[in-house]
Amino acid sequence: MKLIFSVLFILQSVIMLANDTSKVKITLPTGFKYTVLADNLGRARHIAVNTNGDVYVKLERLKDGKGIYRLRDANGDGVADDILGFSGYIGTGMAIKDGYLYASSNSAVYRYKMDTKGTVDTASAEVLVNGLIDKRQHASKSLALDNAGNIYVNIGAPTNICQEEDRKKGSPGRNPCPVLDSAGGIWMFRTDKQNQSYGNGVRYATGLRNVVGLDWNNQVNDLYVMQHGRDMLFQFYPELFSQKDGAESPAEEMFRVKKGSDCGWPYCYYDVQKKQKLLNPEYGGDRIKAGVCEGKEKSIMQFPAHMAPNALLFYTGTQFPEKYRNGAFIAFHGSWNRSPEPQEGYYVVFVPMKNGIPTGDWEVFANNFAGDSKEPGKAMFRPTGLAQGPDGSLYVSDDQKGRIWKISYKK
Repeated sequence: MKLIFSVLFILQSVIMLANDTSKVKITLPTGFKYTVLADNLGRARHIAVNTNGDVYVKLERLKDGKGIYRLRDANGDGVADDILGFSGYIGTGMAIKDGYLYASSNSAVYRYKMDTKGTVDTASAEVLVNGLIDKRQHASKSLALDNAGNIYVNIGAPTNICQEEDRKKGSPGRNPCPVLDSAGGIWMFRTDKQNQSYGNGVRYATGLRNVVGLDWNNQVNDLYVMQHGRDMLFQFYPELFSQKDGAESPAEEMFRVKKGSDCGWPYCYYDVQKKQKLLNPEYGGDRIKAGVCEGKEKSIMQFPAHMAPNALLFYTGTQFPEKYRNGAFIAFHGSWNRSPEPQEGYYVVFVPMKNGIPTGDWEVFANNFAGDSKEPGKAMFRPTGLAQGPDGSLYVSDDQKGRIWKISYKK
């Protein structure tokens, strides 16, 4: 009996050690530090920070029946001590602009009025958009706002590559792809109209498999998006792609899109090894043909495959050093399908930019969120949302356990 209790105690200790999130210390460049604003919120997706410093968090799963949490550090010690939950729907999108809080479910977009003190009228949500397609795969409706009263909503394609039978080897791609009429792109709606749906909106950009991270670049007045690339190149086409090729292609891509942009999905992918946008094998591609992809929108930067870019933020603050001004931060949620290569991502990267154009290669900015293992089931944290505070600090959310970090800089 003593032996059994000893074994149980050892197993319990091992489990506690494995789940000890206090041992995970994220790494940052010299001069940067972080604090943990809140913990254990659950599936925390996108976040937004109000002018008074309140942080709003959208949850992918309800916590105590609530889908949005407001975090307030009332005593100024760096930890949220005034926490308010409201709304009863799950989702990803979250944004604040001109006295309104915007949030999305997987099929609708809502708006809440904020008073001059930053308090949200939680009981009077306006339904701006509803009836958006939600078939579970790529269901998140991420948001971005411009300065002309428009809101941009990602509607991800509920399929990998628009095959006749989704994710089945040998199944051809449908041409034309019928889902593009209601998904696989970015739709634009007005912020001053209620109960809009597809008929009231504009398909602003198409040919995008799924965009979880997007942001409006105020310096150049354009929308930028991060596309999640397709899966299963090696699994479906081992005669064209080695396991290593399939782990490294296709690229995750950053696009600068304008009204009418067509980024090429499902017909095209970006081949990392070939450094070229090529025709997908489901549409007759052989890793040589570009075909219709010659005329599609070209990405302005490419990243390793399968890392899942889940947030994009253009930094406009003055707290960080000058090199970060107007550059892009991207939260890579992390891969699950890069075998036999090591899983990758689970970090926040920075892209230096000037006038809306990258001026250098991307670099890892914040790392070690995963802890000892970059595997989805074992990773301690997975960065998901990004937001800039009124003091120029950078906030990062995690949807594994629900931690919120505040990253700041001091000379």
